Amino acid sequence: MPPTHHTANSPTTNHAQLAPLLAAQNAYSHSARKFSIPIANSLNHSQEDLAPFPTPENATLQLDHNPGLDIHYTYYPASNPTGHSNPFSQTLVVYLNGLTSTRDSWDASICSFLEKRIVGRLPYPSLLSYDRYGQAESDRNPEEREHDLMAASQDLRQFILQIWREHLDAAKPTHFPCLIFVCSGIGCALARLFTQHNPGTVTGLLFLDSIITDADALDIWPNPDSESDVTLPDGVSVQELRETRRKYGDAFGVHVTSEEGLSRRNLKDLLPRADQPCLEGYLGKGPYLTVVGHDWESFAEECRTFHLPFPIPSPLPSPPSHFLTYLTVHPPLSTPKLLTMTYANPAWRRYNEGLTLLTDDGRAIGPIVAVGCGHAIHVDGPGFVSDEVVSLLDRVVGRMEQVSER
Repeated sequence: MPPTHHTANSPTTNHAQLAPLLAAQNAYSHSARKFSIPIANSLNHSQEDLAPFPTPENATLQLDHNPGLDIHYTYYPASNPTGHSNPFSQTLVVYLNGLTSTRDSWDASICSFLEKRIVGRLPYPSLLSYDRYGQAESDRNPEEREHDLMAASQDLRQFILQIWREHLDAAKPTHFPCLIFVCSGIGCALARLFTQHNPGTVTGLLFLDSIITDADALDIWPNPDSESDVTLPDGVSVQELRETRRKYGDAFGVHVTSEEGLSRRNLKDLLPRADQPCLEGYLGKGPYLTVVGHDWESFAEECRTFHLPFPIPSPLPSPPSHFLTYLTVHPPLSTPKLLTMTYANPAWRRYNEGLTLLTDDGRAIGPIVAVGCGHAIHVDGPGFVSDEVVSLLDRVVGRMEQVSER
């Protein structure tokens, strides 16, 4: 699918999308655009009529079906209408973590987004970030069975219902707000499952370097011991390819349960294709969707220098059940950049292209390249992410007004 120019994108985003490989070679500043945050007694004459910066609520919540287990979250209330109605008064933007990130990793992009809306005198919706069971300070789910993405999706549904009941509309405790998901890594797969099994609830999706669900970590690398026609890039040895396959399988294979206890063993069964099943949003239409991928050069460098949070013994014992099983040393992945550029990056790009087909024609943008960003795009480019959230809101605002009137 050829990249296209879209007016909803920022100029930097359009540049990256039109020439992703060229843009990946250029330097890029990720600093969020700096505004004066309006706080008490600090406003100058040009800021006197700006709304105050919202105070986040950091709290815990226990799901009705899991009493005694705390989920930690951060909640920003929607802006109060001033002279006009807020089309996002019943909208909730939910930030979904990747495997190794926590809710505080979204703070910079959330603050950047709020600054843009406040200084632009534009309304904004409620914002919610949270740590899944086993992440950061949230309690670990003690269930004997493996906690997979389907269970995490069901937990998310109940979590949103209770947030709606406590913060948005206690008079309608079984209703859903208009949902927009901003997701990183495995959070994108979680958003897909939620949208698929709760049709009509999600109006917008921002995918940031989604996890590849239709293949194991080994599958993106050719096997030199079973494939006779493997042609390696110049300067890379067969042994380096073997080591790369071994490290990725041992570190990121689906048999490895994440630190939070989230299993990916059945991920390929839950989401076997990037482009299916198609998703249904409000009023029977596909949700507005933006698909973003990492910068190829930045990701290749990241794979070369990234230090694993756990050791990989050689030979590896029977499959590890937890990331912390071997927490004694921190070896680097040491993946040759040429291997990442030749195999991993193109595979991820193809997967992202498939994701753009999950919604109706004309409702998807991408794949966009987050220039200068590695896998954790929201950490490397918080200003970029806030730009894309603003753009996504612009695309769905008409629908919000329709739902509000209804």
